[in-house]
Amino acid sequence: MNSKQKILITAITLSVIAAIAAIALFTFTPKTDKLTVVATFYPLAYMSEKIGGEYVSVTQLVPANTEIHSWEPSASHIVAADDADVIIYNGAGADQWMKDDILPSLSTSKQRVIVETTQGLTLIANQDHDEGEEHGQYDPHTWISPYMAKQEGEKIYNALVQADAAHKDYYSQNWQTLQSQLTLLDTDYMQGLQNVNVTEIFVSHEGFGYLASRYGFSQYGVIGLSADEQPSAATIAGLVEEMKAHHIYTVYVDPVYSTEYAQTIKTEVETQTGHSVSVLKLYLILGPQDDMDMLQQMQANLANLKAGLEAT
Repeated sequence: MNSKQKILITAITLSVIAAIAAIALFTFTPKTDKLTVVATFYPLAYMSEKIGGEYVSVTQLVPANTEIHSWEPSASHIVAADDADVIIYNGAGADQWMKDDILPSLSTSKQRVIVETTQGLTLIANQDHDEGEEHGQYDPHTWISPYMAKQEGEKIYNALVQADAAHKDYYSQNWQTLQSQLTLLDTDYMQGLQNVNVTEIFVSHEGFGYLASRYGFSQYGVIGLSADEQPSAATIAGLVEEMKAHHIYTVYVDPVYSTEYAQTIKTEVETQTGHSVSVLKLYLILGPQDDMDMLQQMQANLANLKAGLEAT
């Protein structure tokens, strides 16, 4: 988004806010007692709702199962953020538009809690980072790992308590439940992937670095961290050769993105080896999928990793 577009959006936003304020002078609107929370995308909204429960009203900016990196906010999204008591975003380059476009446009007259959930966490460097890339210097896909998601969830819990201390006990009880669920998932991953016969996975989108790092395997992607990347024929051919060399016959895809590249690899490996190749799902957890929420998709990811890594 260029500077002229940003100026236009800001001007429109301020006009909308002024209009809303004017209408409010003549309209009696029942005020909700709920804490208004704006979260940038699905996993953060999910955890906010689980922790906040009946005392929060959560607005998710990016629609479920939408590419988050290149998404751009509209004036209405800036208005929603401006009205919020709590703003929650991932950081690490996942939702950079929050820092670039929304936060600078907010009014300074309202007190609000703003949380970057990856701040202070141990992040994985983006080895392919170049200045000007959409992703930045870190792998932003933290929420896919139960271990990392738990740390982000704690920051959300602290933010809700800071903004609404009167309901601390309620938030604490809900957080303890979610924390226990994520801790159990982390333990299940550790134990389930402790003994494997395969140590590499081949994925359509290289978004599983935090799983690979914590649970002891390597990932090879048709495309890298950028979902907008177009792989070359040489890249696909190289992955086919790697799979053949390591006798690996599983390719992983996320249902949000096209399976075209994975199907090409499957066809090539099967043609060249005569061995059948399985295409399994690994969820990037950008929204409900296959009637599963965030935690259920984490469980499904573990089951499919155990299958592809030949866990014993």
